Parts: sequence; structure tokens; C-alpha cells
Amino acid sequence: MMKIAPKFLKEQLLPTVLFFACAYAVTWFGVLDRAEFITIDYQTRLRAQLAQKKPSDKLALVGIGEPSLKGLGRWPWNRSVHGNFIQLLNAAETRVTSWDLLFTEPSKLEKETQREADAITTGVLSALNGSAGKPAEPTAEPNLAGTVKKATVEAITELAGDSLLVDGIKIAGTEPKTTVVLSASFGEKARSAEEKDIGILPGSPEAKASTLRALPKVEGDRSRILTDPLMLLPAGELSQVAEIGFVSTPPGSDGIRRWVPLVVRVGDEVYPTLSLQSLLKYWDVKPDDVVVRLDDAILVETKEGQKRIPIDDRGRFLVNYRYLADGIQHFDYFTLFDRLIAIFVEKKPNVEMPNVNGRIVIVGQEADGLSDIGPSPLSALTPLVMVHANVIENVLSQDYARKAPSGPVWLAAFAFGLAGLNFFSRRKLRDHALFSLGLPVIYAVAAYFSWAQWSLWLPLVGPVLGFVSLQVFEVGRRVLAEQKAKQEIKSMFGTYVSPALVSKMIDSGTPPQLGGHDDEITAYFSDIQSFSTFSEKLGSGPLVELMNEYLTACTDIVQGEGGAVDKYIGDAVVAMFGAPLPLADHAYRACVTSQLVHLKLAELRAKWKAEGDKWPQIVWNMQTRIGLNSGVCMIGNMGSRSRFNYTMMGDNVNLAARMESGSKAYGAYTMISEATKLACEKHGGDRVVFRFLDKIVVKGRTIAVPIYEIVGLKENVTTQTRECLGVFAEGITRYLAQDWNGAEALFRKSAEIEPNIPGKTPGVENNPSLTLIKRCDYMRAHPPATATGWDGVYVMKEK
Repeated sequence: MMKIAPKFLKEQLLPTVLFFACAYAVTWFGVLDRAEFITIDYQTRLRAQLAQKKPSDKLALVGIGEPSLKGLGRWPWNRSVHGNFIQLLNAAETRVTSWDLLFTEPSKLEKETQREADAITTGVLSALNGSAGKPAEPTAEPNLAGTVKKATVEAITELAGDSLLVDGIKIAGTEPKTTVVLSASFGEKARSAEEKDIGILPGSPEAKASTLRALPKVEGDRSRILTDPLMLLPAGELSQVAEIGFVSTPPGSDGIRRWVPLVVRVGDEVYPTLSLQSLLKYWDVKPDDVVVRLDDAILVETKEGQKRIPIDDRGRFLVNYRYLADGIQHFDYFTLFDRLIAIFVEKKPNVEMPNVNGRIVIVGQEADGLSDIGPSPLSALTPLVMVHANVIENVLSQDYARKAPSGPVWLAAFAFGLAGLNFFSRRKLRDHALFSLGLPVIYAVAAYFSWAQWSLWLPLVGPVLGFVSLQVFEVGRRVLAEQKAKQEIKSMFGTYVSPALVSKMIDSGTPPQLGGHDDEITAYFSDIQSFSTFSEKLGSGPLVELMNEYLTACTDIVQGEGGAVDKYIGDAVVAMFGAPLPLADHAYRACVTSQLVHLKLAELRAKWKAEGDKWPQIVWNMQTRIGLNSGVCMIGNMGSRSRFNYTMMGDNVNLAARMESGSKAYGAYTMISEATKLACEKHGGDRVVFRFLDKIVVKGRTIAVPIYEIVGLKENVTTQTRECLGVFAEGITRYLAQDWNGAEALFRKSAEIEPNIPGKTPGVENNPSLTLIKRCDYMRAHPPATATGWDGVYVMKEK
């Protein structure tokens, strides 16, 4: 446990802390704000497509669009137009009419403008009475959604620039009562010594004479509220007859108005914005009924109960953008100015008015040529009146956007990141990579679902950055560790197997299992015939040179066929086929290797002989004996804790060693068990040529084993050798039938055409035919105790 703790701290906890600390730092300093905004904007647009709610029926939108400009002339219009429009909305019995337009300068009424006003007056009277030029009657019933009283008709006749707008607002304040809210803005500071500040102070006579009233109940640090020392109110008498709200909505760092103020500060006084003032008038509450708690909410006591509007410490509201003026995400939208054109310019008195009864109607610019356009999460070009419209709609529908506390999200991301390092450090790299990519995707889907269903904004970029960067680091570290492990594997097994096999083992994704495990392999043993004589006749230097050349040749062939060298024991080569990388055809490969070694040794003998006196004759006659056996063995790193060897153990390994040592008794140079023969034929067909030698019980075992000699590879076996094999097989048949004389005669015949004949083949002193001739002599002198049922088994007396 004491060893695990430091490793956990260093390799898992420390990287997690560092990466999340860095991610949190860049988030804290606002580096990732733009990326966070992009993600929430994308979610907002997707929500508008897939999970849009129907807006409430308490708000309608009036746009000053291209048709309005075409019909009523270039902007700005004479204010008599706005005055008439207010009266139309009053006739339609709107509850609150809010103007996202500034009337902060007095109107300059020219003669031509006066004539236009007169024409509009005539049109209004005609529309209200149903026929152009007909005197207004108090009992007239126009084709409008509401009844215009006699007082309205009489007041409209007074047209004089701002006066019609003022009178329209006054008339709207009568029954049916429509509250008009006009826009105010901050003042402007002088840009040079010659210029003067533009605007008034809160305590100025103009301010006192206006309807503007400060919100007296403000709790918290009001110094953080959006502020300016001066303000601009609607011009002249307009500020005395209409309610006033500030339209200041400064954009964020990315140009989008996400947090918009519901209150602003001028000097020490706090005032409502156009959105909040519209809502206060809709609820018919006074400033004393409002409590502003910064970094909490604006509390409004209404007749229906308390309303709670969440705000931040600067008095700002997080806009939950859902609707535009058209498309699938829309308010009830009316181009009422177009209807105004129809009534007053085109003389169409029977134009149907929309149903805006009891609603808040907000009026603003939407034409591309006008200045009140900016980006929003829903569109790159959005009329800014939509900002106020969405704020009002959010409050009326209680559809508030909320930012989730970042602490739990960061803590969860940290926990998942640390758990990922701990859990996947012991699993496949592919699974770790899927986790590293899959979890952020799942969280992104959850973040969208949260935003779509509950308008809950989950922080996305920062926590995901911390998590992904940590996992990328860990995956990268694991890749480097695996590369290092591959190099270690190459170093570890490079002395046992060929580089090609090492690469194949690494690419297979199946590393060698360290420690003992059972596996089916073919064990390979080889030994130089009469090696003690070599040691006697050669000095240490020549002996080392000779053995290095011989062992190099043997090793290259073993590794070239996919085998792994277990060890060298003097002149002996011990190898395995089928480990550490599994090989289905391990027996076939081992058999082929044995014959390639004999062919290579023949080349070496010729080479050494050609080198003359450098080598004694014994070197020219060098022969090696090879024994093979296939079966399940124990494979792995075995030895002490300080020194071990990747090796093989088990009864089948011992039998392979007996095949090599027993081959001397038969005069064979490659002797194998029946298990190896059958496995070789399964994968190698008839390329390897065998002959049955005997059925023996080797020393140390009790079970009889059929043994075979590998005569050679099919392409190298001569016709004479094949004839020898046929005669020898007949001799074996006679031998097993206890026809010792008949068997001996056949063995003597095959001895004359053996591939290895003493005196002809270098280093050969015996062969299987000569061995079986001697066996026949022995069996005649010592016949089996039982004449019937003899199974032909011969018990070896020596290893």
C-alpha cells in the first residue's frame, strides 16, 4: 500500500490537479469566454429548431420594416405618425405600448411636414368614421378591435409636431387606458473643451418635471450597476406624459447582448430599463412596490402576488433568447405601420386590426437600413428590439435562463478525469481513447438537454478542456510508455527471436505472458556429434570462432522460421516454436528448421575444408543431431527473483531432449516424436519426408512413444533415398512380425542405399538400417517372452 500511494499521487492525482488548475485558470481570466458563448449559442439555435416553446399571448411585436419605410418615407418620420399609431393601439385596447425609439430631441416641424400631418389627420378621421371627409360622430363604430370614444376623435384633430404625439399619449391614458413607455438613454460626455456635456442630472428641473421616478429600495453594492452621470429624457412635454425606461443594453465582449441591465444608475439614483418599466406598468405597480436585491432578484409586489426576476450583482438579467420576429422562433409579429399606411395613405378604412387587447406591445426598428441592428444567439443580424422583447417574454412566462453553479460541474469533471486515469491505466489504450472522447460527447448532449428542457446553462468548455487535455496527456503518456515497452520487448526477446518476429509479436497486440503459463509448442534440441573431441583438438580461440560461426548459422535459421532461442548449452542449441508468439504451424516450422540446419552445416563443412590447414579434419566432418517433440509445456520467465530466463519446462520438453540424445543410437540426425510428425503433416502437407524408426520407451518414462526420422525435405530427397525408405519400411513390417531373418535381409538391402553411409558421408558412423540389423541379431538371441501379442516396443537403457 505504501508503494501504491506515491505512484497514485505522482502519476494520477498530480496530473489531474495540474490540468484542471490550468483549465480553471484560463476560464477564470475569460480566455475561454468566446468558446463558451459559441457553444451556448449553438445550443440555443438547436433548441429553436428542435424544442421550441410557444410564446405567451401577453406580448406582441411591432416592427418598422422596409414596407413601412417605403410607404411613409425615409426615417425619421414626423412624430404625428407615432401619435396616430398610439391612438390606434389604444383603440385596440393594448395594455402597455413600449417604444424602443428615442424622442430625446424636439421635433422640427416644417411646412411640408405640416401638410403631411394634415393629410394624415384627414385619413385618421376617415378611417374612424368609415368614409373619407365625413365629420366625426361620437357614436361612430369603426372597423377596429375596440371603440374609439368622442374624446379620442376630438383630440386627434390637434396636429403640431410633438403635440400630436403628446396628445396621443394623453388620450391613450384615458379609457380604455394604454400606458405608453418611451425610451431614455445616457448622456454624452464632451469630446473637446469647446463642447458641452449633453444630458441632464437626476435632480435637474427637467428631471423633476418628468414622470421618471427612481427605485428607492435597492439592496447591495449599487456602484456595480451600469451608470452614467447624465441622462437624456424624451424631449419637452413627452417626458411629462409618458412613462420612461432606459434602453441602454451594452453588448458583451463578443458583440452579443447576453446580460442586459434591468436597472441603471444615474448619479446615485437607480432607474428601471425599458423592459422592466414595461413590466411594472403591465402589473400596474409603483416604484415603492419594487425591491432590487443585487446578485439575487428584483422583487415586485403585484395584485397577483410577488414576482421574482433573477439578476446578477450588476443588476443584469441573463436573456433566454427564444424568439425572433419571423421564422419558426417567433413572437406574434405585426407590421402595424403597414396597416397605418393602408388606413392613412392608401385610404383603406376596412383594414382589420390585430388582436392586441390587454397585451404589451413593443415597437422598434427592424429594417436593415436602420441602425438598431446587432447580433444575437439566433441571428447575426437581429433587430435590437428583440432584446427587450425576449426579456419581457422571459419574465411573463417565468422562462428564466440560469447558469448552473460551476463548482459541482468542475468537481464532477475532476472526479471523472481522475477515475479515468486510475481505471483505464490497466486497460486497453483503445478503451481509454473511447472513454476520453465518449464522456465529453455524453456531457455535451446532457448540457444541450439541460438547456433545452430547463434553460439551465451548464459550463461546457472549461470542464471539458480540463478533462480532455488530461486524458490526451494520459493517452500520450501511455503511447510513449507502450513505445518504450515495445523497445524493451525488442531488447528482451531480440536475443531469442528474429526482429521480424518481435515486430509481429508487438503488432499483434499480444505481448508475451510473463510468468509461467501452459501452451502447446514444439521443443527443439540440437547437439554437435562428438563435441568433446572438438574441444580437445582445437584451442580456445579457434573453438570460440568455430562455435560462433556455427551457432550464428543455427540461430539465424531458427529465428528465420519463427522460432525462439531458449539458451545455448556449450555447443547445444535449445529453442522453441510457438512461443512467445503463438504459431499454429510450430511443428512444421521446427521440422523445416532441422533440415535447413543440416543443409547449412553441409555448406559450412565445405567452407571449412576449403580453408585448408586452418581447421583439423574433424571440423570438416562436423555433424549435428536434432530432436523434436510437440505438446503442452510450461512457458515463461523462470528462475530467481534476481536472475531469470524465458524458457520452457515439462515432460514434453524432456521428451524432445530424449529424441536428440536417442538419435545417436539409431544413427539418425533428426529424430522426432509421433506428435510432432502428425502436427507437421497437418500444416505442412508432404513437404517433410519421414520414416518410422521404432516404438520405444525412453529412459525416465513408462509410456511407449513411436519415433520417426526426418529424412529431408521433399524437394531434396533423391530417388535412391525413396527406394531406401520403401525397403526399410518392409523390413520394419517383418521386424514387427518377429521375422528376424526376413527383416535383417531387408535392412541389409536398405543399408546399401541409405542417404548417410559410414565412410562416404562425412562424420557418419551409423544409420537406421545398420541399427536395425543389430536389433535383429539381439532379438534372435533374446526373443520376446511372449510369442503372441508383442507390440514391438523397445525399452531404451540409456538417455
